[in-house]
Amino acid sequence: MTAGNDTAAGRNEPHRPALNHGLAEDAMAYVMGTSLCAMAMVMLTHLGLITGQTAGLAVLLSYVSGWSFGAVFFVVNLPFYALAWLRMGPRFTLRSFVAVALLSGIAELLPRYVAFETLDPLVGALFAGAFSGFGLIILFRHGASLGGVGVLGLYLQDKIGFQAGWTQLAFDAILFAAGIFLLDPLLIAYSLSGAVVTNLVIAVNHRKDRYIAT
Repeated sequence: MTAGNDTAAGRNEPHRPALNHGLAEDAMAYVMGTSLCAMAMVMLTHLGLITGQTAGLAVLLSYVSGWSFGAVFFVVNLPFYALAWLRMGPRFTLRSFVAVALLSGIAELLPRYVAFETLDPLVGALFAGAFSGFGLIILFRHGASLGGVGVLGLYLQDKIGFQAGWTQLAFDAILFAAGIFLLDPLLIAYSLSGAVVTNLVIAVNHRKDRYIAT
């Protein structure tokens, strides 16, 4: 068997044991992943755009209330931790809590050090979408998430059989519909383009058959 065949076979061996991340690797990943997501939120809020899921709800509420995104995002996620504990277990819940707290804190600090003199709304939305996507992939691959609607979707799927994906889609549809009453329709279109990029990045790059570390 050639080396190329060995490599191909290795990729297709579902029985291979997962490689565990060390504490230092997890810490670096959490800082890196949440920093990318926080930069995305800074770009979006600078442009007056929104995004999907719980982060999008926090952005929208920050526009309405005048509170900072970081503070609102941390508070909005609190009710979901009970569901995460029931559905995903204590380890995932605690890791997600750390990730949410890090994102909230970094999002509070970044505007003190980062400012945009020129940032085209479409370009900003696309880059923010990419940053969010790759930041989330890093967190997923280290056993964490940014909580929120995804956990609710999994909980409802277990309890009543309603597909988790449909829960997230319905939430985003309501969120963007509400945004129409607060934002210019063109800004909503830009926001949607960024959300599409986020989901494409995750769909293309986050596959269990390609990455099995925990």
